[in-house]
Amino acid sequence: MYQPLADRIRPTELDDIVGQQHLIAPGGILRRIVESGNIPNMIFYGPSGVGKTTLAQIIAGKTSRKLYRLNATTAGVGDIKDIVSELDTLMAPNGILLYLDEIQYFNKKQQQSLLEFIESGKITLIASTTENPYFYVYNAILSRSTVFEFRPIEAEDIQKAVARAFRLAAEGYDAPLDIEEGVIGHIALACGGDVRKSINAVELLCSSAVERDGKLFVSLEDAKAVTQKSSNRYDRDGDAHYDVLSAFHKSLRGSDVNASLHYLARLISGGDFTSAARRMLCVASEDVGLAYPQAVSIVKACCDAALQLGLPEAQLPLAQACVLLATAPKSNSVSAAMSAAMADVSAGKSGDIPSHLKDAHYGGAAKLGRGLTYKFPHDYPGNYVEQQYLPDGLRAASYYHEGMNKAEQQAKLYWHKIKKCYHQ
Repeated sequence: MYQPLADRIRPTELDDIVGQQHLIAPGGILRRIVESGNIPNMIFYGPSGVGKTTLAQIIAGKTSRKLYRLNATTAGVGDIKDIVSELDTLMAPNGILLYLDEIQYFNKKQQQSLLEFIESGKITLIASTTENPYFYVYNAILSRSTVFEFRPIEAEDIQKAVARAFRLAAEGYDAPLDIEEGVIGHIALACGGDVRKSINAVELLCSSAVERDGKLFVSLEDAKAVTQKSSNRYDRDGDAHYDVLSAFHKSLRGSDVNASLHYLARLISGGDFTSAARRMLCVASEDVGLAYPQAVSIVKACCDAALQLGLPEAQLPLAQACVLLATAPKSNSVSAAMSAAMADVSAGKSGDIPSHLKDAHYGGAAKLGRGLTYKFPHDYPGNYVEQQYLPDGLRAASYYHEGMNKAEQQAKLYWHKIKKCYHQ
């Protein structure tokens, strides 16, 4: 029966796992837990192919509990009932260790069916998920579990796994492997921190290798072909989507043009330039604002051009907008002012609109005292006249405060001069 190479060479000891040293290095918290033999309920959170399943299997081998493995994409409440039926029997005298893969696909009822047995300690749950557990796992399960985050594995660590995979794969062939220089490094780099993906690439390359001079030749060209576009972890509906967008926005706000272009490239590579366009339109007002008021018009024009062009040409106007925003002066005075105003309104601080500002364009408005004392600013020098605009309860409210940039300071100076002349 065929068994994938990734399963055949799966590590059986902690020291054989590549990456995750923040958890399983000597003295690491998860290593100490495993070595103690006292296994709590745990949730392993991280991208695919970084060792979650491997570590769960190693843990299972170090306990006296019977191991069951379910995948939430195909399992249901019936499968859980079958497992529960073995509790307190000779089939599972010391309890059960349940490894539940992709727990995010279990609904609330399915997750709650485990609660009673998790709480009593009869079932120890190790669940894994590629999605943020604080969004997808119900609080009752979270409160009874410890979350461990698994990180993408660095290319230099993956190289060790790729080299080992080639060595073990070679044992299944009559001819030795001739691996072109650069193949191992390319696979390790191109598979985006996913060990399983890199090992699958090794298996595919070995099975398709061409015989040359009595050896099976694995070429760099073939390695590039089987790993194309695999290094970019991106899922429009998953955590990666929001993480990349967050990093993109914060890089623009932080005026790091290189980081901004990097995250824009990741979005474009994932085919999602519309999200990038929306985020840049937001940055133009939220973070650049009045420090460079023209930015929003230019960014809008660039985004419109990108939508008309489509990929791949769309990347050019998007990059233009990206560089403009990253290098533009910054001011969040607009965002801060609007947040302050919204806070007052949300708190119920509104009050009656002053009578002289109310609509007076209807019969009987004058009898109600509407608009009688309104002063038309354009009738006064500098197009300004002092009068009350805010409701009585908010007369002293101050929402907008000029940013320390040339554009807003010039506007501040202008109005200071106008209002000074008015009071003379």
